[in-house]
Amino acid sequence: MKNLQLSSEISFDVELQLEEEVLLFSAFDIERNRLFFVSSTDGVYIRQLPLSRKEQKERLWNKNLSPTENDTMDLEPGDSITALDYLMEKEALLVGTSNGYLMLHTGDGSDTEVVGRVEGGVKCVAPSPDGALIAIVTGFGQILVMTHDWDLLYETMIDDHPADVDVRDATGSTIYPFENSISWRGDGKYFATLSESKDSSSSQKKLKIWERDSGALHAVTESKAFMEAALDWMPSGAKVATSFDRKADNKGPLIVFFERNGLERSSFSINELMDATIEVLKWNCSSDLLGAVVRCEKYDAIKIWSFSNNHWYLKQEIRYPKRDRVKFMWDPMKPLHLISWTRGGKITTYNFVWMTAVMENSIALVIDNSNVLVTPLALSLMPPPMYLFKLKFPTAVCDMAFFSKSSKNQMAACLSDGSLCIVEFPAYDTWEELEGKEFFVETSSEMAFGSLKHLIWLDSRILLGVSYNSDTDTCLLTSSSKDESSHCQGNYLSGYSLQEIEIVCSEDCVLGLVASSGWGAKVSCQFSLEGPVIGIVPNPAKRGSAFVQLDGGRIVEYTSKLGITGVPADQKKLDYGIGFSSSCSSMSIASVYDNGVLQPLPFGLDDNGRLHVSGRLLCNNCSGFSFYSNSANQMITHLILTTKQDLLFIVDMDDILHGNLEVKYENFIKVSNRNREENRDSINIWERGAKLVGVLHGDAAAVLLQTTRGNLECIHPRKLVLASIVNALVQRRFRDALLMVRRHRIDFNIIVDHCGWQNFLQCANEFVKQVKNLSYITEFVCSVKNENVTEKLYRNIVTLPYLKASKDIQAENFDGFYGKSKISSVLQAIREALEDQVPASPAKELCILTTLARSEPPHIEEALKRIKMVREMELLVVDDPQRKSYPSAEEATKHLLWLTNSEAVYEAALGLYDLNLAAIVALNSQKDPKEFLPFLQGLERMPPLIMKYTIDLKLQRYESALKNIVSAGDAYYEDSINLMKNNPQLFPLGIQLFTDPFKRSQILEAWGDHLHGDKCFEDAATSYLCCSSLEKALKAYRACGHWKGVLTVAGFLKLGKEEVLRLANELCEELQALGKPAEAAKIALEYCDDVASGIQFLISAREWEEALRIGFIHRREDLISEVKCAALECAGILISEYEEGLEKVGKYLARYLAVRQRRLLLAAKLQSEDRSIDDADDETASDTSSNFSGMSAYTTGTRRGSSASTSSTTASKARQTRHQKKRGKIRAGSPGEEIALVEHLKGMSLTTGAQHELKSLLVALVMLGNEETARKVQRMGDSFQLSQRAAVKLAEDTVSNNNIDERKHTLEHYVQKVRGELPHLETISWQSKVLLSS
Repeated sequence: MKNLQLSSEISFDVELQLEEEVLLFSAFDIERNRLFFVSSTDGVYIRQLPLSRKEQKERLWNKNLSPTENDTMDLEPGDSITALDYLMEKEALLVGTSNGYLMLHTGDGSDTEVVGRVEGGVKCVAPSPDGALIAIVTGFGQILVMTHDWDLLYETMIDDHPADVDVRDATGSTIYPFENSISWRGDGKYFATLSESKDSSSSQKKLKIWERDSGALHAVTESKAFMEAALDWMPSGAKVATSFDRKADNKGPLIVFFERNGLERSSFSINELMDATIEVLKWNCSSDLLGAVVRCEKYDAIKIWSFSNNHWYLKQEIRYPKRDRVKFMWDPMKPLHLISWTRGGKITTYNFVWMTAVMENSIALVIDNSNVLVTPLALSLMPPPMYLFKLKFPTAVCDMAFFSKSSKNQMAACLSDGSLCIVEFPAYDTWEELEGKEFFVETSSEMAFGSLKHLIWLDSRILLGVSYNSDTDTCLLTSSSKDESSHCQGNYLSGYSLQEIEIVCSEDCVLGLVASSGWGAKVSCQFSLEGPVIGIVPNPAKRGSAFVQLDGGRIVEYTSKLGITGVPADQKKLDYGIGFSSSCSSMSIASVYDNGVLQPLPFGLDDNGRLHVSGRLLCNNCSGFSFYSNSANQMITHLILTTKQDLLFIVDMDDILHGNLEVKYENFIKVSNRNREENRDSINIWERGAKLVGVLHGDAAAVLLQTTRGNLECIHPRKLVLASIVNALVQRRFRDALLMVRRHRIDFNIIVDHCGWQNFLQCANEFVKQVKNLSYITEFVCSVKNENVTEKLYRNIVTLPYLKASKDIQAENFDGFYGKSKISSVLQAIREALEDQVPASPAKELCILTTLARSEPPHIEEALKRIKMVREMELLVVDDPQRKSYPSAEEATKHLLWLTNSEAVYEAALGLYDLNLAAIVALNSQKDPKEFLPFLQGLERMPPLIMKYTIDLKLQRYESALKNIVSAGDAYYEDSINLMKNNPQLFPLGIQLFTDPFKRSQILEAWGDHLHGDKCFEDAATSYLCCSSLEKALKAYRACGHWKGVLTVAGFLKLGKEEVLRLANELCEELQALGKPAEAAKIALEYCDDVASGIQFLISAREWEEALRIGFIHRREDLISEVKCAALECAGILISEYEEGLEKVGKYLARYLAVRQRRLLLAAKLQSEDRSIDDADDETASDTSSNFSGMSAYTTGTRRGSSASTSSTTASKARQTRHQKKRGKIRAGSPGEEIALVEHLKGMSLTTGAQHELKSLLVALVMLGNEETARKVQRMGDSFQLSQRAAVKLAEDTVSNNNIDERKHTLEHYVQKVRGELPHLETISWQSKVLLSS
């Protein structure tokens, strides 16, 4: 679905030597980009084509630059040149003459070399595509195939002659007058020729396919009316193009295609009169365009067709006068570059570009000869050649422009005869009435405008186009007035010029019809340009303005004031920053808002697939692009582009203006990485080679692709769909948004989450009012869930720039919704909106039941109450009009059961104590009557309170059950006690319900027994004390080690002195076993008067100062000496442990730095090898790097409590083992080795308890006169603490750093750094300033 547009043309002349001299043959030198021509006087002319845009511009303005080189070949008298081609292997021309000479001519002025001679003369020469072979047709109808060294491989006859017929007459002259040609297949394995058919009239010919290697006849067609020598094999090898003469049938020529096996494949008519002839057929190098020279009665024309969807479209027609006898060739390397030449020596090069036939408003205008097929794709996806209606023009359409603004739709078309046509369409909403119709369009002026290119509308009455003239030196104006002549800017020279055309309508437009007549046009302004124009697009941000792209990508702005004030036009150059770095044949302008300012943003796609935007390169492998807008003012919101790897990308305009496109869109290439999240911005195009042709804007949110077969495919990218849905929600078009959600199967939660569910609560009434359809609302209600889909499911697809403001809305601003979840709040709002906005109906009631059942938690009881109300209305058997507004109770029950768990509904019905309702639910939930009927019948026979108690027990509603059983009377007291014992959480409620002191005491004692069994000994003791059960209270306190409570209760029990002493000794032993020697010391001193045991307990508790104090109180020198010895022993142990700790800190830190360094080196290596691993997970990289480690693991756990402990108890070892398993071992090479090493270093710090014990030890050592020992202990503790803190800080600094400095990141450097910070920290409170001095 595209049109072939003529982008530029350049003409230059071959300076012939004689007046009567004409050009006959041509050849092309691909390597040097040269054209060779042979004239009727045997002259050879060489013309160097421009190699660059710069050379083209220079030659455009200077016709004398690089003049034509000419040479003359010396031939025998009466001899003439009959065939010509260029041999790249010889770097020379291969010339064939009528006398049969084969000559090589280098074209540099050297002599011509004769390489051979064939009998009968040379009719045609054709080198194979690989240059290895040369095929020659002689005048006797022979085919000679030889190598490039002129060795003959084989010869054969084109025609089948009888054995007794000689191909030469007595004079030796040729008897084969038929002009022939040879066409090779692209791979050179076969070649095709046309030959006369001897078994029919002379007009009948045959197409023959020959094999390259043997010269054997591979296939031959039936005798057909082939036309002259029009024959060409498609370079891809699929088919051979020929032409048929149908004058016998009074019809015009027919182009026919044959397969290699000689069978006719397809054909099409060129739609000309019977006197037209096809002289030349040529495929372009990519096999997608077929060109032909058609000789008509009044003119000659070069026609170009393309094929799509089993139809041949005439895309371009270039007319020439009959006297020119035009011929052409395709550039062998550039598929859209055509070169034509005339007998008089005028050479013209044409550059074509493919432009999409889909306009900005999704209307397809496909050019096909003199027809324009019109299809509004928003109404119907009809691929050409189908259409909604058709416009018929007098001659072939070459270019066109479409204008659409508000309700006005216009089209201008340039025709091959130089005329201009204007069409105005009716309102868009009436186009369906035009289906199948054909409208004839008249020319708008008697004046011929020539070949207008890049035609656009500046306004509804102004056109702008580019004209090219190579002969005229004056300004072409329709009026001779001086005022209008003044509009020409500068001196118009031969070349490119801008023409501004004013459109006037002399007839009133009839509503609902196509206005195709009564239009007038005249050139109102024309001025020359510096060089070729690559493209022109209107400026959407400024009326009557357009951007003109000149050669090289430079962009200037053209502003016309004719449509505003009628003053002369001007040209204003813009900043080069918005131009392109190279010429872009496809250019478009996007209207965008940048920081609230409307500005035009130019996009351009060059021939190398590079997409440019405003002076920078966006993508270097683009195959097509288009724009999408979901806003009412047609502001562009997204760029859609396809790549050569068949990927489709949806790009936000905000990302182009401010984002990091290289990272987000992966440079628009396919990235295959299993660890990377799926790229939601790209779509794999399912069919290779499919082209982007357009989009459907607004709520349609569709991208249109055309496959290579020609059919149209419409896809709805999720990113565009979500953008259109969010746009509709922002505009409060809830019904449109809901319909899009249902149509595209989007999560319904986007309606709630797009601006925060709290904000949606305010819109619930409007939502219900717009949607109206209760089935849609029910579907929405069933889909609401607590998660935010914009942050999870669609977080990489949809961007919500207005989400920040909505997040400021707090739930407490909404009365009745505070503390509720998203589901409950939204459904409550919908339920209230249904009550207010929707009239009563059965569907409304069912929808309300849905909101209750889908709440979280489900409000089943409330729903059942509504069903119960309906049931009561049914039982009244009253003809109440209100009854018709509700569904039947059975229908409502079934609906509720469908929405929720049937068992939960049955239990909720029981919870209402309505046995009839429970029976209805059970019956409709397909329960077995044998199961529920006996149970319900049994309940019915019970007293009401006992029935409620039984139901509560079944439903595990124990609090309600206790209340009911207590209300039933004292006869059920034992049942109450048993219920509380089985459900201990009921004891507090039971104490409140029972007021009798005796019963309360029994309940408290039962509660204490339960707490004692659960090992909640202190709570159990409290409960026992409340009911005066002192013996049990003493046992409970003793079980939890609460020695003060034990001895206090012993006082209440009035135990004897010996019993108290024995109890105290037992408590000392128990506390010592529990690891509480300090408390055991208090009991020994206060209750047992055992000073020696008390001091031993204090030594075990490391309470050195307290032990000395007690020893001096009782003047026990022996005990003081014992304390001194224990203190010295503890100091020695601490010194050795600190030394070991220092060694371990250094070892762990060295291991950490080694692992970290290796990981960084490996990450840098992987990054240099593959850029796609840059953002790999740190954990994965750590896994890889740590596998290189070969060191052994360190699995030592962190020391707990005091580091001065001389022995470890079994309990402490168990706790240490559990702690170690929880944190994990340090295993060399494991993924988490780095983190484990850092955590282990942090765990080696001195605990608060260890610092307290250390400080107490230092004071005691000084008191005992061991100052040097205390100083040494403090020095070692300080060194350990500094090293440990320095190692932790070093590790923390290097974790977030990708570079390790071997001189800076050392333990010694960080020890000095931490030493300066320690005086300001509380961690040195255990040190003594006196002991710091040396």
